[in-house]
Amino acid sequence: MKKLMTWLNQWSFSYIDFGLLLFRLGLGGMFMWHGYPKIIGGVEKWAALGKSMEVFGITFAPAFWGFMSGFAEFFGGFFFAIGFLYRPMCLLLVSNMLVAFSTQMLSDKGLAKASQSLEDGFSFFAAFFVGPGRYSVDEYLGWNSSQRSRFSKFE
Repeated sequence: MKKLMTWLNQWSFSYIDFGLLLFRLGLGGMFMWHGYPKIIGGVEKWAALGKSMEVFGITFAPAFWGFMSGFAEFFGGFFFAIGFLYRPMCLLLVSNMLVAFSTQMLSDKGLAKASQSLEDGFSFFAAFFVGPGRYSVDEYLGWNSSQRSRFSKFE
């Protein structure tokens, strides 16, 4: 069993960057899909979405808050998927998921409804530390090159 696990670990390690690409495309693409109706919904849709901030006592500018949520999901998802401004986008998406989770919990929707926001938030938070990988715009621009040095002993 140890030989199998050693082989599996060594084999899969050579595909870390491919795995990160799949992760980014899948999660980022789904956030674009969720954010698209919000971003094109217009002021009425944004205001309705932004009213959820009332659970925090924030009652001003609901259209702004709704737009920002749609922006975070659609454009944040897109930038996450392509690995551009990756770590700032992770933080933007974590904050959006924190608001979504808190709003759902404070609105008594329960953990069954709020769990997806919590899970996505943890995914983006972990992704912040892992980085976008080699197949990303940040890597192409040289903004992620410091990550390479920690793996150089394995390549």
